[in-house]
Amino acid sequence: MVISAEIICIGTEILLGEILNTNAQFLAQQLAALGIVHHYQTVVGDNLERIHRVLAIAAGRSNLILVTGGLGPTPDDLTTEAIASFFDVPLVEHPQLWAEIQTKYTRGPIPANNRKQALLPQGAKILTNPVGTAPGMIWEPQPNLLILTFPGIPTELYAMWEAIAVNEIKAKGWVQEIFYSRVLLYWGISESALAEKVNHLFGSANPTVAPYANYGQARLRITARANSTAAAEELIAPIEAEILQLTAQDCYGKDEQTLASVVADLLRSSNQTLAVAESCTGGWLGQMLTALPGSSSFFLGGVISYSNDLKINLLQVLPEDLETYGAVSETVAMQMAAGVRQLTGSDWGISITGIAGPGGGSELKPVGLVYIAIAAASQNPTVQAYQFSAARGRDWIRRVSACSALDQFRRRFVMIN
Repeated sequence: MVISAEIICIGTEILLGEILNTNAQFLAQQLAALGIVHHYQTVVGDNLERIHRVLAIAAGRSNLILVTGGLGPTPDDLTTEAIASFFDVPLVEHPQLWAEIQTKYTRGPIPANNRKQALLPQGAKILTNPVGTAPGMIWEPQPNLLILTFPGIPTELYAMWEAIAVNEIKAKGWVQEIFYSRVLLYWGISESALAEKVNHLFGSANPTVAPYANYGQARLRITARANSTAAAEELIAPIEAEILQLTAQDCYGKDEQTLASVVADLLRSSNQTLAVAESCTGGWLGQMLTALPGSSSFFLGGVISYSNDLKINLLQVLPEDLETYGAVSETVAMQMAAGVRQLTGSDWGISITGIAGPGGGSELKPVGLVYIAIAAASQNPTVQAYQFSAARGRDWIRRVSACSALDQFRRRFVMIN
């Protein structure tokens, strides 16, 4: 018997775009890790009739239904009521659950409407919430159909899943194989160019290879199906090795690594330091580096040099070069990188100068033109020009500029060392 799962997220706020539906992403990842087939996700508003329609479809095609949202005490929290009425089962109060909810409530006298959270369909088990007041349910309303409900608050869902839900699913004997993925991360190469290099691997059945991209980054996901993580890793290993040989330095990392964390590892391992000089990115690069714990061991600091006066007085950019070439130029970028390295005494300096828009561009220097320079001790600075799409907007240009600076540094560092 092939077990299939379905995710139903309840909440009008999701439909209105007021919140990002990270719960569906989390549950999808967990199902994949368990090797449970998952073909459908649905978002439905806080409406009894529409929830019934969604349940009718899900119950007819899936064995495991995971429901998030709608477990609060307010009138529009309809999940438990909707599930019970759909299966024509009465709601039953659990006194011990109501006592627990009252104990957890710390904001003064508990409102009477919170009592509805102690109601579950007759025959349902309590899915304890170790973090919040809203419990969920574990219920098998009919053979080969298991329903689990979770609050919409992500931290509560995560805790309930880890503490109880995953073991309940395993206890059903439905977990036969697992899906395990290795994600290879790329910067500086397009998704289409990457796909061309590994096109012959896309037909592989186990493991599978799939490309995708977002925010300038390309990825290759290698997914294996096996009885254990170790067995899956064995299947993935030769495919991963072949891909890395074909894509070489374009691959900067794997899985949860970031460009910033990779750069940090390079600097820490060599006991070297870095400083940055930023113009159009306004501190974005520095923020990415300082977001890493322990960044003070390799990152000395940065200068946000928007004005020409700061470029001259702090970074020792020559006034005549600013006049001749402009702030957005190869010459100024190289002087900024060398200047911040000298100012801070760091081993490396990175600079970014460009036109993030939406205004300020010209025919010779359009919006999206960015120069990134790298300075190292006893070597002349290197610089690279980028032309990012103006149509994507100011923040996108600033973000990809900072990421491109880290990637450019990574490649230079590896080449020198």
